Amino acid sequence: MSSQSSSTNSRWWQSARWRERGQRWLSRRLPPAQSVTLDHRKLFVLPTGAGLAFLLVITLLWLLGTNYENNLVFALAFLLVGLLAIMPVHTFANLAGLKLQLLDVEPVFAGDFGQAKIRLTKTGKRNHERIRLHWPPEEGVTVDVDDSVEGEGEVRISMPVVQRGRVKAPRVRVDSRFPLGVFQCWSWVDLDVEFLVYPQPKSAGPLPIGASVGEGEQQQQLAAGGDDFIGLKTYRPGDSLRHVAWKQFAGGRDLNSKEYATGSDTRLWLDWDLLAGRDIETRLSNLCAWVLEAERAQLPYGLRLPGHTIAPGMGRAHKQKVLGILALFPVHGVSQ
Repeated sequence: MSSQSSSTNSRWWQSARWRERGQRWLSRRLPPAQSVTLDHRKLFVLPTGAGLAFLLVITLLWLLGTNYENNLVFALAFLLVGLLAIMPVHTFANLAGLKLQLLDVEPVFAGDFGQAKIRLTKTGKRNHERIRLHWPPEEGVTVDVDDSVEGEGEVRISMPVVQRGRVKAPRVRVDSRFPLGVFQCWSWVDLDVEFLVYPQPKSAGPLPIGASVGEGEQQQQLAAGGDDFIGLKTYRPGDSLRHVAWKQFAGGRDLNSKEYATGSDTRLWLDWDLLAGRDIETRLSNLCAWVLEAERAQLPYGLRLPGHTIAPGMGRAHKQKVLGILALFPVHGVSQ
């Protein structure tokens, strides 16, 4: 049992070593760049399974022609040999000269699919047919770059992301089996794609309106019926129709009424200390859910984290700033 385990570990170590060597070789031959033009140094060609089957058919035809001394069978075999000989050239030429350029990488929440927008441009007169881009094992997308798209095309490819923070994407595989599928030409391109991954939103209950106040501030008593909006409550028969949150209801949420009071501090603080007793990742996920909820409710909100304080605000730029800090929040050196 011990020798079998040792043999397995040895094979794994050797395969890992060869993979590491292969990655180093690729890094030297195809260094990271946000714009890459494919040429003979970056492309590789090998026969596909269909190509090997095609070669077997030729071999059988040659044996058949030899056995029966049939010139027509010989002629067919030689014709197919000629066709097979020129196919790798056409398959290679279909990718050669294709330019790939990274346009945009959108932030994403952990557990979703990160997307990268890539532009494909032909640098010569030759069209590029049936080009596939993907991050294995994802299927990716297939596109033609020809005169119908004025020599360029834009595609979005995606990959699953699990961990928050900055995630470096692996190399993009670009391949094509055009025109007959008997040969495959491919390349591994590093477009220097990096995702900013926000924490996965996890509900922590209703927004903590009035649950946290800053230094030197006094939390005020609330008197119902004032002019200051303090949040939403479940609609009950008899509530004024003027206070119904019609906008949220039209968006598919439950029917709620807006609640007002006097003497209220309408600023909403999303405070790290309000989630005491939970682990770091859960706290970040809860704060992320509160940010999204506050944006939907159109409530100005601020953020308090160890080492970070963001004043209350609202809008796309404010949301991205807050979510960015949550995404890059360090794990070590923070008390639970």
